[in-house]
Amino acid sequence: MPSKLSTTVRKIDSLSNKENLDLIKRFHEFMISNGRSERHQNNNLKAIISFANFVGPNISFTSINTGKEVLSFLDSKIKTIQEDPDQKWITTWNDYLHRIKHFLRWLFKYCSKQIS
Repeated sequence: MPSKLSTTVRKIDSLSNKENLDLIKRFHEFMISNGRSERHQNNNLKAIISFANFVGPNISFTSINTGKEVLSFLDSKIKTIQEDPDQKWITTWNDYLHRIKHFLRWLFKYCSKQIS
């Protein structure tokens, strides 16, 4: 069963990396200020929270400067032909890629605004 946006937002506070937690909250504020639907917000937040949990407490989003961590996360979504004969994992892989790229592009712009 899909989770509500309020449930997903509460999960942000459970992240162990406080810098990533703050960035995700700011990204959420950005999506709200741009009038994004709750469904769009929820799906993006779920993907970014999942990515944050994958990289763990020692890696900050701002320190990611290669695609290594992103590809490692995405490759964790790959399933064998026995597990997923219809290869639906490809859609999941591409969806996560799109959402993480959207977040990292926002982050790059957000961080560059903070510096100047």
